[in-house]
Amino acid sequence: LLTVTVFLSTLTPKFYFALTVTSSFISGLIFVFEWWHFRKYGTSFIEQVSVSHLRPLIGGAENSPPAPAAFSVGENETSRQNMPECKVWRNPLNLFRGAEYSRYMWVTGKEPLTYYDMNLSAQDHQTFFTCDTDALRPSDTVMQKAWRERNPQARIKAAYQALELNNDCATAYVLLAEEEATTIVDAEKYFKQALKAGEMIYRKSQNCHSQSPQHEAQLRRDTNVLVYVKRRLAMCARKLGRIREAVKMMRDLMKEFPLLSMLNIHENLLEALLELQAYADVQAVLAKYDDISLPKSAAICYTAALLKARAVSERFSPETASKRGLSTAEINAVEAIHRAVEFNPHVPKYLLEMKSLVLPPEHILKRGDSEAVAYAFFHLQHWKRIEGALNLLHCTWEGTFRMIPYPLEKGHLFYPYPSCTEAADRELLPTFHEVSVYPQKELPFFIHFTAGLCSFSAMLALLTHQFPELMVIFAKAYFGTLLSPFIFTMKHIVDLLLPRPWHQLTLV
Repeated sequence: LLTVTVFLSTLTPKFYFALTVTSSFISGLIFVFEWWHFRKYGTSFIEQVSVSHLRPLIGGAENSPPAPAAFSVGENETSRQNMPECKVWRNPLNLFRGAEYSRYMWVTGKEPLTYYDMNLSAQDHQTFFTCDTDALRPSDTVMQKAWRERNPQARIKAAYQALELNNDCATAYVLLAEEEATTIVDAEKYFKQALKAGEMIYRKSQNCHSQSPQHEAQLRRDTNVLVYVKRRLAMCARKLGRIREAVKMMRDLMKEFPLLSMLNIHENLLEALLELQAYADVQAVLAKYDDISLPKSAAICYTAALLKARAVSERFSPETASKRGLSTAEINAVEAIHRAVEFNPHVPKYLLEMKSLVLPPEHILKRGDSEAVAYAFFHLQHWKRIEGALNLLHCTWEGTFRMIPYPLEKGHLFYPYPSCTEAADRELLPTFHEVSVYPQKELPFFIHFTAGLCSFSAMLALLTHQFPELMVIFAKAYFGTLLSPFIFTMKHIVDLLLPRPWHQLTLV
Protein backbone atom coordinates (compact mmCIF):
# COMPACT_ATOMS: atom_id res chain seq x y z
CA LEU A 1 0.00 0.00 0.00
CA LEU A 2 2.86 2.31 0.82
CA THR A 3 4.41 1.49 -2.55
CA VAL A 4 1.16 2.37 -4.36
CA THR A 5 0.95 5.66 -2.50
CA VAL A 6 4.54 6.53 -3.32
CA PHE A 7 4.01 5.56 -6.95
CA LEU A 8 0.97 7.82 -7.31
CA SER A 9 2.83 10.73 -5.73
CA THR A 10 5.71 10.42 -8.19
CA LEU A 11 3.57 10.46 -11.37
CA THR A 12 4.19 13.48 -13.59
CA PRO A 13 1.68 15.50 -15.65
CA LYS A 14 3.06 13.86 -18.80
CA PHE A 15 1.91 10.47 -17.54
CA TYR A 16 -1.65 11.68 -16.93
CA PHE A 17 -1.73 13.37 -20.35
CA ALA A 18 -0.51 10.19 -22.06
CA LEU A 19 -3.07 8.13 -20.10
CA THR A 20 -6.03 10.32 -21.09
CA VAL A 21 -4.93 10.54 -24.73
CA THR A 22 -4.55 6.77 -24.92
CA SER A 23 -7.96 6.24 -23.29
CA SER A 24 -9.57 8.65 -25.73
CA PHE A 25 -7.93 6.96 -28.71
CA ILE A 26 -8.94 3.44 -27.65
CA SER A 27 -12.54 4.43 -26.84
CA GLY A 28 -12.70 6.26 -30.17
CA LEU A 29 -11.66 3.10 -32.00
CA ILE A 30 -14.29 1.11 -30.13
CA PHE A 31 -16.93 3.71 -30.99
CA VAL A 32 -16.04 3.65 -34.69
CA PHE A 33 -16.14 -0.14 -34.75
CA GLU A 34 -19.48 -0.22 -32.90
CA TRP A 35 -20.98 2.28 -35.35
CA TRP A 36 -19.73 0.33 -38.36
CA HIS A 37 -21.08 -2.95 -36.94
CA PHE A 38 -24.47 -1.38 -36.26
CA ARG A 39 -24.73 0.12 -39.76
CA LYS A 40 -23.81 -3.20 -41.34
CA TYR A 41 -25.62 -5.72 -39.13
CA GLY A 42 -28.11 -3.66 -37.15
CA THR A 43 -26.86 -4.80 -33.70
CA SER A 44 -24.27 -3.75 -31.15
CA PHE A 45 -21.12 -5.89 -31.26
CA ILE A 46 -20.50 -5.59 -27.50
CA GLU A 47 -24.11 -6.46 -26.72
CA GLN A 48 -24.07 -9.37 -29.15
CA VAL A 49 -20.85 -10.80 -27.64
CA SER A 50 -22.14 -10.39 -24.09
CA VAL A 51 -25.42 -12.14 -24.90
CA SER A 52 -23.91 -14.91 -27.02
CA HIS A 53 -20.73 -15.74 -25.06
CA LEU A 54 -20.63 -14.14 -21.63
CA ARG A 55 -24.15 -14.95 -20.47
CA PRO A 56 -23.72 -18.75 -20.84
CA LEU A 57 -20.46 -18.53 -18.84
CA ILE A 58 -22.18 -16.88 -15.88
CA GLY A 59 -25.10 -19.30 -15.94
CA GLY A 60 -27.62 -17.42 -18.11
CA ALA A 61 -29.68 -19.03 -20.83
CA GLU A 62 -28.12 -18.85 -24.22
CA ASN A 63 -30.27 -17.14 -26.77
CA SER A 64 -30.23 -18.93 -30.07
CA PRO A 65 -29.57 -16.55 -32.93
CA PRO A 66 -32.62 -15.69 -34.96
CA ALA A 67 -33.11 -17.64 -38.12
CA PRO A 68 -32.18 -15.80 -41.27
CA ALA A 69 -35.08 -13.94 -42.78
CA ALA A 70 -36.74 -15.83 -45.59
CA PHE A 71 -37.63 -13.88 -48.68
CA SER A 72 -40.74 -14.45 -50.67
CA VAL A 73 -40.59 -17.30 -53.15
CA GLY A 74 -39.31 -16.16 -56.49
CA GLU A 75 -37.70 -12.98 -55.16
CA ASN A 76 -34.05 -13.94 -55.22
CA GLU A 77 -31.08 -11.69 -54.83
CA THR A 78 -30.61 -11.24 -58.57
CA SER A 79 -34.13 -9.94 -59.08
CA ARG A 80 -33.69 -7.54 -56.16
CA GLN A 81 -30.50 -6.10 -57.56
CA ASN A 82 -32.07 -5.62 -60.96
CA MET A 83 -35.25 -4.06 -59.61
CA PRO A 84 -35.33 -0.32 -60.37
CA GLU A 85 -35.54 2.00 -57.42
CA CYS A 86 -37.81 5.01 -57.19
CA LYS A 87 -39.79 4.29 -60.32
CA VAL A 88 -42.76 6.65 -60.51
CA TRP A 89 -46.14 5.13 -61.41
CA ARG A 90 -49.35 6.70 -62.62
CA ASN A 91 -51.83 6.87 -59.75
CA PRO A 92 -54.69 4.48 -60.66
CA LEU A 93 -57.14 6.58 -58.62
CA ASN A 94 -55.93 10.06 -59.59
CA LEU A 95 -58.53 12.80 -59.33
CA PHE A 96 -59.91 15.06 -62.04
CA ARG A 97 -58.02 18.31 -62.46
CA GLY A 98 -60.96 20.56 -63.20
CA ALA A 99 -63.61 18.93 -61.03
CA GLU A 100 -61.47 18.13 -57.98
CA TYR A 101 -57.92 19.52 -57.93
CA SER A 102 -58.96 22.95 -59.20
CA ARG A 103 -61.89 23.16 -56.80
CA TYR A 104 -59.53 22.47 -53.91
CA MET A 105 -57.26 25.27 -55.08
CA TRP A 106 -60.21 27.68 -55.41
CA VAL A 107 -61.34 26.97 -51.82
CA THR A 108 -57.98 26.78 -50.01
CA GLY A 109 -55.70 28.82 -52.24
CA LYS A 110 -53.14 26.01 -52.12
CA GLU A 111 -51.80 24.27 -55.20
CA PRO A 112 -52.39 20.52 -54.69
CA LEU A 113 -50.17 19.41 -57.59
CA THR A 114 -46.47 20.06 -57.97
CA TYR A 115 -44.85 21.11 -61.20
CA TYR A 116 -42.90 17.86 -61.28
CA ASP A 117 -46.10 15.83 -60.99
CA MET A 118 -47.88 17.79 -63.73
CA ASN A 119 -44.83 17.54 -65.97
CA LEU A 120 -44.93 13.74 -65.60
CA SER A 121 -48.61 13.81 -66.58
CA ALA A 122 -47.79 15.87 -69.67
CA GLN A 123 -45.22 13.25 -70.67
CA ASP A 124 -47.80 10.50 -70.12
CA HIS A 125 -50.33 12.26 -72.32
CA GLN A 126 -47.80 12.66 -75.11
CA THR A 127 -46.87 8.98 -74.84
CA PHE A 128 -50.44 7.62 -74.68
CA PHE A 129 -52.33 10.01 -76.93
CA THR A 130 -49.89 10.83 -79.74
CA CYS A 131 -48.11 8.84 -82.44
CA ASP A 132 -46.11 9.35 -85.64
CA THR A 133 -49.22 9.49 -87.86
CA ASP A 134 -50.68 12.59 -86.18
CA ALA A 135 -49.51 14.68 -89.13
CA LEU A 136 -52.09 12.91 -91.30
CA ARG A 137 -54.96 14.31 -89.23
CA PRO A 138 -54.95 18.07 -88.53
CA SER A 139 -56.93 17.73 -85.31
CA ASP A 140 -54.36 15.28 -83.89
CA THR A 141 -51.58 17.68 -84.86
CA VAL A 142 -53.25 20.42 -82.83
CA MET A 143 -53.71 18.06 -79.86
CA GLN A 144 -50.08 17.01 -80.05
CA LYS A 145 -49.16 20.64 -79.40
CA ALA A 146 -51.90 20.98 -76.77
CA TRP A 147 -50.41 18.27 -74.53
CA ARG A 148 -47.14 20.22 -74.47
CA GLU A 149 -48.74 23.49 -73.34
CA ARG A 150 -48.03 24.48 -69.76
CA ASN A 151 -50.93 26.90 -69.42
CA PRO A 152 -54.28 25.14 -68.76
CA GLN A 153 -56.23 27.78 -70.67
CA ALA A 154 -53.96 27.32 -73.68
CA ARG A 155 -54.61 23.56 -73.59
CA ILE A 156 -58.38 24.07 -73.41
CA LYS A 157 -58.26 26.57 -76.27
CA ALA A 158 -56.28 24.10 -78.39
CA ALA A 159 -58.84 21.36 -77.66
CA TYR A 160 -61.64 23.53 -79.02
CA GLN A 161 -59.54 24.27 -82.10
CA ALA A 162 -59.11 20.53 -82.65
CA LEU A 163 -62.88 20.00 -82.37
CA GLU A 164 -63.44 22.71 -85.00
CA LEU A 165 -61.22 20.75 -87.35
CA ASN A 166 -62.73 17.38 -86.44
CA ASN A 167 -65.83 17.01 -84.31
CA ASP A 168 -64.87 13.38 -83.56
CA CYS A 169 -61.48 14.12 -81.96
CA ALA A 170 -61.57 11.86 -78.91
CA THR A 171 -58.44 13.28 -77.25
CA ALA A 172 -59.91 16.81 -77.38
CA TYR A 173 -62.93 15.62 -75.40
CA VAL A 174 -60.58 13.88 -72.96
CA LEU A 175 -58.70 17.11 -72.29
CA LEU A 176 -61.92 19.08 -71.79
CA ALA A 177 -63.26 16.41 -69.43
CA GLU A 178 -60.10 16.48 -67.36
CA GLU A 179 -59.48 20.22 -67.17
CA GLU A 180 -62.48 22.31 -68.19
CA ALA A 181 -65.29 20.37 -66.52
CA THR A 182 -65.87 21.72 -63.00
CA THR A 183 -68.08 18.84 -61.82
CA ILE A 184 -67.98 15.07 -62.21
CA VAL A 185 -71.30 15.21 -64.09
CA ASP A 186 -69.82 17.55 -66.70
CA ALA A 187 -66.69 15.41 -66.95
CA GLU A 188 -68.82 12.33 -67.56
CA LYS A 189 -70.63 14.07 -70.43
CA TYR A 190 -67.34 14.90 -72.13
CA PHE A 191 -66.06 11.36 -71.63
CA LYS A 192 -69.20 9.89 -73.19
CA GLN A 193 -68.57 12.01 -76.26
CA ALA A 194 -64.94 10.87 -76.20
CA LEU A 195 -66.08 7.24 -75.96
CA LYS A 196 -68.33 7.56 -79.00
CA ALA A 197 -65.56 9.12 -81.07
CA GLY A 198 -62.87 6.80 -79.68
CA GLU A 199 -64.79 3.60 -80.50
CA MET A 200 -65.32 4.75 -84.10
CA ILE A 201 -61.62 5.57 -84.59
CA TYR A 202 -60.58 2.34 -82.86
CA ARG A 203 -62.65 0.21 -85.27
CA LYS A 204 -61.08 1.97 -88.25
CA SER A 205 -57.61 1.38 -86.89
CA GLN A 206 -58.35 -2.30 -86.30
CA ASN A 207 -59.26 -2.81 -89.94
CA CYS A 208 -55.98 -1.43 -91.31
CA HIS A 209 -53.45 -1.98 -88.51
CA SER A 210 -51.59 -4.69 -90.45
CA GLN A 211 -50.87 -2.53 -93.47
CA SER A 212 -47.75 -0.79 -92.11
CA PRO A 213 -45.83 -0.08 -88.87
CA GLN A 214 -47.37 3.41 -88.84
CA HIS A 215 -50.86 1.91 -88.76
CA GLU A 216 -49.82 -0.38 -85.89
CA ALA A 217 -48.62 2.65 -83.93
CA GLN A 218 -51.90 4.37 -84.65
CA LEU A 219 -53.83 1.33 -83.36
CA ARG A 220 -51.81 1.36 -80.12
CA ARG A 221 -52.57 5.04 -79.66
CA ASP A 222 -56.29 4.57 -80.34
CA THR A 223 -56.34 1.60 -77.95
CA ASN A 224 -54.76 3.72 -75.23
CA VAL A 225 -57.35 6.46 -75.77
CA LEU A 226 -60.25 3.99 -75.63
CA VAL A 227 -58.98 2.27 -72.45
CA TYR A 228 -58.35 5.62 -70.78
CA VAL A 229 -61.85 6.89 -71.60
CA LYS A 230 -63.60 3.73 -70.40
CA ARG A 231 -61.61 3.72 -67.19
CA ARG A 232 -62.43 7.36 -66.44
CA LEU A 233 -66.10 6.73 -67.20
CA ALA A 234 -66.05 3.90 -64.66
CA MET A 235 -64.42 6.24 -62.14
CA CYS A 236 -67.12 8.86 -62.82
CA ALA A 237 -69.81 6.26 -62.14
CA ARG A 238 -68.03 5.31 -58.91
CA LYS A 239 -67.85 8.92 -57.74
CA LEU A 240 -71.51 9.50 -58.61
CA GLY A 241 -72.64 6.53 -56.53
CA ARG A 242 -73.35 4.05 -59.31
CA ILE A 243 -71.01 1.46 -57.82
CA ARG A 244 -72.35 -1.68 -59.50
CA GLU A 245 -72.24 -0.02 -62.89
CA ALA A 246 -68.65 1.01 -62.24
CA VAL A 247 -67.70 -2.54 -61.22
CA LYS A 248 -69.22 -3.95 -64.41
CA MET A 249 -67.39 -1.42 -66.57
CA MET A 250 -64.07 -2.24 -64.91
CA ARG A 251 -64.57 -5.98 -65.25
CA ASP A 252 -65.49 -5.63 -68.93
CA LEU A 253 -62.45 -3.43 -69.51
CA MET A 254 -60.12 -5.98 -67.90
CA LYS A 255 -61.60 -8.79 -70.00
CA GLU A 256 -61.42 -6.80 -73.24
CA PHE A 257 -57.82 -5.69 -72.73
CA PRO A 258 -56.14 -8.32 -70.50
CA LEU A 259 -52.64 -7.34 -71.61
CA LEU A 260 -52.93 -3.85 -70.10
CA SER A 261 -52.54 -5.07 -66.53
CA MET A 262 -49.71 -2.56 -66.01
CA LEU A 263 -52.39 0.15 -65.86
CA ASN A 264 -53.48 -1.36 -62.51
CA ILE A 265 -57.19 -1.24 -63.29
CA HIS A 266 -57.65 -3.97 -60.68
CA GLU A 267 -56.90 -1.40 -57.98
CA ASN A 268 -59.92 0.62 -59.12
CA LEU A 269 -61.94 -2.59 -59.01
CA LEU A 270 -60.76 -3.46 -55.49
CA GLU A 271 -61.81 -0.08 -54.14
CA ALA A 272 -65.25 -0.28 -55.76
CA LEU A 273 -65.84 -3.83 -54.47
CA LEU A 274 -64.85 -2.75 -50.95
CA GLU A 275 -67.43 0.02 -51.19
CA LEU A 276 -70.03 -2.64 -52.05
CA GLN A 277 -68.72 -4.74 -49.13
CA ALA A 278 -68.37 -7.64 -51.57
CA TYR A 279 -65.50 -9.17 -49.64
CA ALA A 280 -65.66 -12.55 -51.40
CA ASP A 281 -65.19 -10.79 -54.74
CA VAL A 282 -62.34 -8.76 -53.28
CA GLN A 283 -60.65 -11.98 -52.19
CA ALA A 284 -61.08 -13.41 -55.68
CA VAL A 285 -59.39 -10.38 -57.24
CA LEU A 286 -56.56 -10.57 -54.72
CA ALA A 287 -56.04 -14.25 -55.45
CA LYS A 288 -55.36 -13.30 -59.07
CA TYR A 289 -53.18 -10.24 -58.57
CA ASP A 290 -51.45 -10.86 -55.22
CA ASP A 291 -49.05 -13.25 -56.89
CA ILE A 292 -45.32 -13.69 -56.32
CA SER A 293 -44.53 -12.84 -59.94
CA LEU A 294 -46.50 -9.59 -60.02
CA PRO A 295 -45.40 -6.26 -58.57
CA LYS A 296 -47.04 -5.40 -55.28
CA SER A 297 -48.73 -2.21 -54.20
CA ALA A 298 -50.11 -0.76 -50.99
CA ALA A 299 -53.64 -1.42 -52.27
CA ILE A 300 -52.93 -5.13 -52.64
CA CYS A 301 -50.97 -5.63 -49.41
CA TYR A 302 -53.25 -3.59 -47.16
CA THR A 303 -56.45 -4.95 -48.69
CA ALA A 304 -55.21 -8.47 -48.03
CA ALA A 305 -54.44 -7.43 -44.44
CA LEU A 306 -57.89 -5.86 -44.09
CA LEU A 307 -59.65 -9.05 -45.15
CA LYS A 308 -57.69 -11.16 -42.66
CA ALA A 309 -58.19 -8.59 -39.93
CA ARG A 310 -61.92 -8.60 -40.64
CA ALA A 311 -62.15 -12.24 -39.53
CA VAL A 312 -60.82 -11.52 -36.01
CA SER A 313 -60.93 -7.77 -35.38
CA GLU A 314 -64.44 -7.62 -33.91
CA ARG A 315 -63.52 -9.85 -30.95
CA PHE A 316 -59.83 -8.95 -30.70
CA SER A 317 -58.55 -7.61 -27.38
CA PRO A 318 -54.86 -7.02 -26.62
CA GLU A 319 -55.31 -7.92 -22.95
CA THR A 320 -57.07 -11.19 -23.75
CA ALA A 321 -54.57 -12.07 -26.47
CA SER A 322 -51.63 -11.50 -24.11
CA LYS A 323 -53.13 -13.92 -21.58
CA ARG A 324 -54.28 -16.77 -23.81
CA GLY A 325 -52.01 -16.18 -26.80
CA LEU A 326 -52.95 -15.56 -30.40
CA SER A 327 -55.17 -17.92 -32.32
CA THR A 328 -54.29 -19.13 -35.81
CA ALA A 329 -56.57 -16.60 -37.45
CA GLU A 330 -55.14 -13.78 -35.33
CA ILE A 331 -51.60 -14.83 -36.20
CA ASN A 332 -52.50 -14.75 -39.89
CA ALA A 333 -53.98 -11.28 -39.50
CA VAL A 334 -50.95 -9.96 -37.61
CA GLU A 335 -48.57 -11.44 -40.20
CA ALA A 336 -50.59 -9.85 -43.00
CA ILE A 337 -50.37 -6.46 -41.27
CA HIS A 338 -46.61 -6.90 -40.78
CA ARG A 339 -46.28 -7.76 -44.46
CA ALA A 340 -48.23 -4.69 -45.51
CA VAL A 341 -46.31 -2.38 -43.17
CA GLU A 342 -42.99 -3.72 -44.42
CA PHE A 343 -44.04 -2.95 -47.99
CA ASN A 344 -45.16 0.58 -47.17
CA PRO A 345 -44.44 1.76 -43.60
CA HIS A 346 -46.14 5.15 -44.06
CA VAL A 347 -49.75 3.97 -44.46
CA PRO A 348 -50.64 3.21 -40.79
CA LYS A 349 -50.14 6.80 -39.62
CA TYR A 350 -52.74 7.96 -42.13
CA LEU A 351 -55.18 5.14 -41.42
CA LEU A 352 -54.86 5.78 -37.67
CA GLU A 353 -55.22 9.53 -38.36
CA MET A 354 -51.88 10.31 -36.73
CA LYS A 355 -51.08 12.40 -39.81
CA SER A 356 -53.42 14.58 -41.84
CA LEU A 357 -54.24 13.63 -45.41
CA VAL A 358 -53.88 15.77 -48.53
CA LEU A 359 -55.21 15.23 -52.04
CA PRO A 360 -53.29 12.36 -53.66
CA PRO A 361 -50.90 13.29 -56.47
CA GLU A 362 -51.34 12.16 -60.08
CA HIS A 363 -48.22 10.00 -59.75
CA ILE A 364 -47.11 7.85 -56.84
CA LEU A 365 -43.93 6.22 -55.70
CA LYS A 366 -44.50 2.65 -54.61
CA ARG A 367 -43.53 2.11 -50.96
CA GLY A 368 -43.33 5.88 -50.58
CA ASP A 369 -45.36 8.50 -48.77
CA SER A 370 -47.14 9.48 -51.98
CA GLU A 371 -48.52 5.95 -52.35
CA ALA A 372 -49.53 5.95 -48.68
CA VAL A 373 -51.47 9.21 -49.15
CA ALA A 374 -53.19 7.87 -52.28
CA TYR A 375 -54.17 4.60 -50.59
CA ALA A 376 -55.41 6.09 -47.32
CA PHE A 377 -57.34 8.84 -49.12
CA PHE A 378 -59.66 6.25 -50.71
CA HIS A 379 -59.45 3.28 -48.31
CA LEU A 380 -59.66 4.88 -44.86
CA GLN A 381 -63.46 4.59 -44.96
CA HIS A 382 -63.21 0.85 -45.67
CA TRP A 383 -61.03 0.29 -42.60
CA LYS A 384 -63.40 2.33 -40.45
CA ARG A 385 -66.36 0.32 -41.69
CA ILE A 386 -64.97 -2.95 -40.27
CA GLU A 387 -65.28 -2.85 -36.49
CA GLY A 388 -61.98 -3.33 -34.68
CA ALA A 389 -59.78 -3.33 -37.80
CA LEU A 390 -58.06 -0.06 -36.92
CA ASN A 391 -57.65 -1.22 -33.31
CA LEU A 392 -55.86 -4.37 -34.49
CA LEU A 393 -53.70 -2.27 -36.80
CA HIS A 394 -52.85 0.10 -33.94
CA CYS A 395 -51.81 -2.79 -31.68
CA THR A 396 -49.58 -4.58 -34.19
CA TRP A 397 -48.13 -2.31 -36.86
CA GLU A 398 -45.15 -0.98 -34.88
CA GLY A 399 -43.94 -4.51 -34.18
CA THR A 400 -42.97 -4.80 -37.83
CA PHE A 401 -39.87 -2.66 -37.34
CA ARG A 402 -38.53 -5.03 -34.69
CA MET A 403 -38.69 -7.86 -37.24
CA ILE A 404 -37.27 -6.14 -40.30
CA PRO A 405 -33.48 -6.44 -40.57
CA TYR A 406 -31.53 -3.23 -40.42
CA PRO A 407 -30.29 -1.16 -42.20
CA LEU A 408 -32.64 -0.22 -45.03
CA GLU A 409 -30.55 -2.18 -47.53
CA LYS A 410 -31.98 -5.37 -46.04
CA GLY A 411 -35.47 -6.80 -46.21
CA HIS A 412 -37.60 -9.59 -44.79
CA LEU A 413 -40.47 -10.37 -47.16
CA PHE A 414 -39.72 -7.84 -49.89
CA TYR A 415 -36.72 -6.43 -51.65
CA PRO A 416 -34.80 -3.80 -49.66
CA TYR A 417 -36.54 -0.53 -48.93
CA PRO A 418 -35.29 2.15 -51.38
CA SER A 419 -33.39 4.90 -49.61
CA CYS A 420 -34.25 7.48 -52.30
CA THR A 421 -38.01 7.55 -51.64
CA GLU A 422 -37.95 10.61 -49.42
CA ALA A 423 -36.37 12.86 -52.07
CA ALA A 424 -38.74 11.60 -54.77
CA ASP A 425 -41.81 12.07 -52.54
CA ARG A 426 -40.82 15.67 -51.88
CA GLU A 427 -41.01 16.25 -55.63
CA LEU A 428 -44.45 14.62 -55.92
CA LEU A 429 -46.21 15.99 -52.84
CA PRO A 430 -47.10 19.66 -52.23
CA THR A 431 -44.82 21.82 -50.13
CA PHE A 432 -47.38 22.30 -47.34
CA HIS A 433 -47.41 18.54 -46.67
CA GLU A 434 -44.89 17.08 -44.24
CA VAL A 435 -43.38 14.09 -46.01
CA SER A 436 -43.29 10.90 -43.96
CA VAL A 437 -39.92 9.15 -43.73
CA TYR A 438 -38.92 5.58 -43.01
CA PRO A 439 -38.86 4.90 -39.22
CA GLN A 440 -35.29 4.78 -37.93
CA LYS A 441 -34.12 2.33 -35.29
CA GLU A 442 -32.69 3.77 -32.08
CA LEU A 443 -28.94 3.59 -31.57
CA PRO A 444 -27.79 0.88 -29.10
CA PHE A 445 -26.66 1.86 -25.58
CA PHE A 446 -23.01 0.98 -26.17
CA ILE A 447 -22.72 3.42 -29.08
CA HIS A 448 -23.86 6.23 -26.77
CA PHE A 449 -21.59 4.92 -24.01
CA THR A 450 -18.43 4.67 -26.13
CA ALA A 451 -19.13 8.06 -27.71
CA GLY A 452 -19.47 9.62 -24.25
CA LEU A 453 -16.35 7.85 -22.96
CA CYS A 454 -14.32 9.03 -25.94
CA SER A 455 -15.53 12.62 -25.52
CA PHE A 456 -14.93 12.61 -21.75
CA SER A 457 -11.40 11.22 -22.01
CA ALA A 458 -10.56 13.66 -24.82
CA MET A 459 -11.75 16.53 -22.63
CA LEU A 460 -9.57 15.28 -19.75
CA ALA A 461 -6.57 15.09 -22.09
CA LEU A 462 -7.16 18.67 -23.22
CA LEU A 463 -7.49 19.93 -19.64
CA THR A 464 -4.34 18.02 -18.58
CA HIS A 465 -2.43 19.60 -21.45
CA GLN A 466 -3.63 23.11 -20.59
CA PHE A 467 -3.54 22.89 -16.76
CA PRO A 468 -1.04 20.13 -15.85
CA GLU A 469 -0.42 21.02 -12.17
CA LEU A 470 -4.10 21.49 -11.34
CA MET A 471 -5.13 18.23 -13.07
CA VAL A 472 -2.34 16.29 -11.24
CA ILE A 473 -3.65 17.53 -7.89
CA PHE A 474 -7.18 16.57 -8.95
CA ALA A 475 -6.05 13.10 -10.12
CA LYS A 476 -4.14 12.39 -6.87
CA ALA A 477 -7.12 13.48 -4.79
CA TYR A 478 -9.44 11.35 -6.90
CA PHE A 479 -7.30 8.22 -6.70
CA GLY A 480 -6.72 8.84 -2.99
CA THR A 481 -10.47 9.02 -2.40
CA LEU A 482 -11.02 5.99 -4.60
CA LEU A 483 -8.36 3.86 -2.81
CA SER A 484 -9.04 4.96 0.81
CA PRO A 485 -11.89 2.46 1.39
CA PHE A 486 -9.69 -0.29 -0.02
CA ILE A 487 -6.76 0.68 2.25
CA PHE A 488 -9.03 0.80 5.33
CA THR A 489 -10.44 -2.63 4.54
CA MET A 490 -6.99 -4.14 4.08
CA LYS A 491 -5.81 -2.73 7.45
CA HIS A 492 -8.84 -4.20 9.14
CA ILE A 493 -8.14 -7.61 7.63
CA VAL A 494 -4.51 -7.43 8.76
CA ASP A 495 -5.63 -6.61 12.33
CA LEU A 496 -7.84 -9.68 12.40
CA LEU A 497 -5.38 -12.13 10.90
CA LEU A 498 -2.06 -11.26 12.60
CA PRO A 499 -1.19 -12.90 16.04
CA ARG A 500 -1.99 -10.82 19.09
CA PRO A 501 1.49 -10.48 20.69
CA TRP A 502 3.13 -9.55 17.42
CA HIS A 503 0.34 -7.13 16.70
CA GLN A 504 0.77 -5.44 20.06
CA LEU A 505 4.51 -5.31 19.50
CA THR A 506 4.05 -3.60 16.15
CA LEU A 507 1.72 -1.11 17.74
CA VAL A 508 4.35 -0.23 20.39
